[in-house]
Amino acid sequence: MSDGAWETLSNQAVAAAGLVYFVALIVHLAEWAALRQPAANEVKQAVAVGGESETPAVSEAPAGRRTPEERVAFLNRLGFLTICIAAAAHLVALVGRGMAADPNRVPWGNMYEFTVSGTFVVTVGYLALYRRFRLDWMAPIVVGFVLTVLMVAVIWLHEPVQPLTEALNSYWLVIHVVSAVIATGAFTLGGFASIMYLVKMRAGEPEEGATGFLARVPGLEALDKLAYRVHAFAFPVWTFAVLITGPIWAHEAWSRYWNWDPKEVWAFITWVVYAGYLHARATAGWKGRNAAILALVGLATLWFNFIGINYFSTSSQHAYALQAPAVLLVVE
Repeated sequence: MSDGAWETLSNQAVAAAGLVYFVALIVHLAEWAALRQPAANEVKQAVAVGGESETPAVSEAPAGRRTPEERVAFLNRLGFLTICIAAAAHLVALVGRGMAADPNRVPWGNMYEFTVSGTFVVTVGYLALYRRFRLDWMAPIVVGFVLTVLMVAVIWLHEPVQPLTEALNSYWLVIHVVSAVIATGAFTLGGFASIMYLVKMRAGEPEEGATGFLARVPGLEALDKLAYRVHAFAFPVWTFAVLITGPIWAHEAWSRYWNWDPKEVWAFITWVVYAGYLHARATAGWKGRNAAILALVGLATLWFNFIGINYFSTSSQHAYALQAPAVLLVVE
């Protein structure tokens, strides 16, 4: 295939992935709606005429139709399968993008490519943790986030494929960016758990037998533990990206380990916030609301570093991230 054909395939695959993500979102929203329907085996009290006796009656689905529980289970399986298909199309888009360059390279050459890669890692992270932590309740949040960011990338960030700049043409690109993007995806998933902790804490624990989305979200203690575990995994990976591989690559490219570049500074601020989060939990016993708020502060600094620096900074050596050859989370 020619380079132009690979680029066309990549663009088509991104469009296909977005479409399938949208279908997955609709399926999971339908699942949410089904969760609010009465359970098929719910016992209703029917007051007899005259008011002297009450007879329990069990609601059953008509013959040939699924009960609400069966409908929820079916939609859940369909939604998971649809996300897997979308992730496969997403992967094809990334491979096609790298193959379209001459010479072939990793698909992290500009802001558009890194955004597409970052959203792919969020999806893969969700699928990897799906069964281990029973994350079916997180599906519409993850899909909605990935779909929104992909739309932003396609509409506003898209750039034609070009070769890497000299500074980026290094094997440290792979080492540094892989670690940074894995940490970013994990921090984002942990942030979703922290957001739902605050939402559920404000709404209160659902009553026994309640239906709806919040009834399916794990309890506050489980959400708090999930957020902590994901952040504890992401932090050393982010440390490796920010404090080890980034400075080494910066020295190779610019002959200095640290340049006080705005993106470097904000990456370090993100590291400090998450270090404070883990330290507070380990030594001061911070759990629950305070820990969730601090985790979201870290997520805000992470995403500001991801996008904001490229738009609001005029002195950053990473300003080329707005043009074709660039990498968003290069924090050398």
